[in-house]
Amino acid sequence: MNFSHDTELSLRSACALVNTDRVDGEQLGQVAALDDFLTEWGWTGRRDRDDAELAAVHALRTRLGAMWTLARDEEAMVAEVNALLADTQARPWLTRHAELPDWHLHLADDQDPLARRMGAETAMALADVIRDGELRRLKSCAAPDCDAVLIDLSRNRSRRFCDTGNCGNRQHVAAYRERRAQAGPA
Repeated sequence: MNFSHDTELSLRSACALVNTDRVDGEQLGQVAALDDFLTEWGWTGRRDRDDAELAAVHALRTRLGAMWTLARDEEAMVAEVNALLADTQARPWLTRHAELPDWHLHLADDQDPLARRMGAETAMALADVIRDGELRRLKSCAAPDCDAVLIDLSRNRSRRFCDTGNCGNRQHVAAYRERRAQAGPA
């Protein structure tokens, strides 16, 4: 499944945002940490760089995390995506930038509050996932000690582990050691 570049980027960014308080404790506890996150993920537009903006992004993060759990309930997910689109007052428009010359959608004005813009972009990306019948690509990490979410963009939807805590490698090593222990001494 090939989603558009901006859809994939929004989905990956949403996963990263949700995971900022699920792996290794709170990673967006300060305004400076949010600023670093936004820069890392290429968010442009207005940044107030204050506690109110940070609180609004935290609220969005909680909302998106709850939405990820709805991946098996299409009707509930549709209702939540529609609510998020309405709450963010999404207004789609086509644009392109020098660094990204392909046409893509923006869903809010660059001067709208950050959490509104982030929510609108994520809601539209989730709408694309729903329209393509691909909600099963929204997953939680299969490691028993990890609460992270992931977007499975693999061709055969086989990804099981997040990339935030080396979970896949840890689980494979544990399984290998278990097999060796059951086999007994060589």
